[in-house]
Amino acid sequence: MVWIALAGAAAMAADRPVKIVAFGDSLTAGFGLPADAAFPARLEAALKAKGYAVTVANAGGSGDTASAGLARLDWSVPRDADAAIVEFGANDALRGIDPRVTHSALESILDRLAQRRIPVLLAGMRAPRNMGEDFARAFDAIYPELASAHQVVFYPFFLDGVATDPQLNQGDGIHPTAAGVDIIVTHILPYAEELIGRVRAGHH
Repeated sequence: MVWIALAGAAAMAADRPVKIVAFGDSLTAGFGLPADAAFPARLEAALKAKGYAVTVANAGGSGDTASAGLARLDWSVPRDADAAIVEFGANDALRGIDPRVTHSALESILDRLAQRRIPVLLAGMRAPRNMGEDFARAFDAIYPELASAHQVVFYPFFLDGVATDPQLNQGDGIHPTAAGVDIIVTHILPYAEELIGRVRAGHH
């Protein structure tokens, strides 16, 4: 009887929605957009349209650096989270924060999520080119280095196909419009599917 109960529990676990927490800055939060046009809501809709039972919680904090994200990790990514999308760094780059500080904060985030056995999709960021070649080189290297070291699902550039396009960004030139968010979602969707696959397979 015990194995029947266990099999039933496993089946229920497989059927329940996967809870993904989108943990990031204003690019995740949806600055300047209605809630249903923000990245987490649009990603959830896209995944559901492909048949996935999933929820994507919005744990974005406008203005957050990677260090600010680390400081609120425990309450932003609750205990019942199945997976996390980690998207920080844009504010670090814009403020010229030492890339070593950003690297350290992101590494601590990944370490703590790994300790909690939460699979991660790491969204990369790139420094604005006007920050100088040395800064850009050091900053851009943070994400592939961490992705390789921590074996996370890695999407190299969160704003791929959207950055610097005035048609896809709000007036500040930094935050995507609703159309820009939809392009981000289209590009990152296969990586989100891989993240769900890791949850389902128990590859933590």
